[in-house]
Amino acid sequence: MTLSWPVGLSAWNSGSPCSKPPSADCSPGPDPTGPAAPDPPAFAAVLAEARAAGIDPVRFAAAVDAEARRRLGGFLDGVTAYRAHPGRREGLDPPAVWARGSARLQDFADTPDDPARRDRARDGPPVLLVPSLVNRGTILNLTRRRGFARYLAWRGLRPFLMEWGAPGPDEEGFGITEYVADRLEPAFAHVRAETGRRPLVLGYCMGGLLALALAQRQPEAVAGLALLATPWDFHASEEAEAQGRLARGLAPWIEAVLATRDTLPVDVLQAAFACLDPAGLGRKFRVFGRLPGRGAAARHFVAVEDWVNDGVPLAARVATETLVGWYRDNTPGQGRWTVDGQRIRPDSLSVPAYVVIPAHDRIVPAASARALARALPGAVVSEPPLGHVGMIVGRAAVARVHDPLVRWALRTARATT
Repeated sequence: MTLSWPVGLSAWNSGSPCSKPPSADCSPGPDPTGPAAPDPPAFAAVLAEARAAGIDPVRFAAAVDAEARRRLGGFLDGVTAYRAHPGRREGLDPPAVWARGSARLQDFADTPDDPARRDRARDGPPVLLVPSLVNRGTILNLTRRRGFARYLAWRGLRPFLMEWGAPGPDEEGFGITEYVADRLEPAFAHVRAETGRRPLVLGYCMGGLLALALAQRQPEAVAGLALLATPWDFHASEEAEAQGRLARGLAPWIEAVLATRDTLPVDVLQAAFACLDPAGLGRKFRVFGRLPGRGAAARHFVAVEDWVNDGVPLAARVATETLVGWYRDNTPGQGRWTVDGQRIRPDSLSVPAYVVIPAHDRIVPAASARALARALPGAVVSEPPLGHVGMIVGRAAVARVHDPLVRWALRTARATT
């Protein structure tokens, strides 16, 4: 018999004044001498199962309550430790070499400490890194030791990172078309003019779809396309369908919010992402609470969590196009997604393509990304046993993702020069 701790906590404490121990200060609850409230149906069914198995329901309920309190306490301890941790990300971003509206472009050629590697990066094949619109691009430059863009420069590529920023007055009316045509393509043109070479384009998560649109619109200018954890068929599996059902449930709420705002707030997006793995939230903070506060693992957790909590709002049209159009209606997988009136068709692409599908991804189900890999003619495909964030900043990311990607990029750049 299994019972998740949130279910146990909510069921057992449904008639209690609060979930703190009896000695804690909290609002008065119902008179304990009065008639007992009936057990919630879900918990009543669990108690019935316990009785049938010969388990004392009172002792069982007490054990559930104790375990729920232990886990909740560990979660709260972890959150408290995170909020008090001194580690914060500072001084890691190169200066912007191009800007328009809220968007900035960062050149990582000068980030290697070794002068010879700096020179090689300056002359290396250019790579435009395209992150998601919903999170800042700092995940691709997280720390000095776990910085994806920095590593690419160290290996002889010349990475340029597109940092979208929060929608400002110029972007509040944007849809995907405007982000591609008025932000991404001018930044791409700057990279090409600055380096005098056809750049590779690398998209991560949602950014992969924008990179795909760019490659289809300018195939003669793109040396190669790399897509990391990029969704395509949003209804390709039961896991992907579950995300679609969530989007359908949230759609009326999202539409009501956007009726009075120009952007979808970060808190709404964070709540939606939390629903994808609700138990994971408690689990990760309980683990963090047990780490040595000044150790490398704790510092890495804080860096990642700071990035997660530093999301940006989505422009209203982008929110509707992605959360409703992509997740609910599956417009990419159905062949109905358009940018500037043009259907985006990966099967029509002629540029070299490299697709990384993290097998343990909870954000982008592998089946969704595989659909894109199958549609891209001749794509090289890798499926490392990593997660959505772990593929970028995890311990195994360099060996499993970064090194194979660098080798492909260097070969592709040589072949297309």
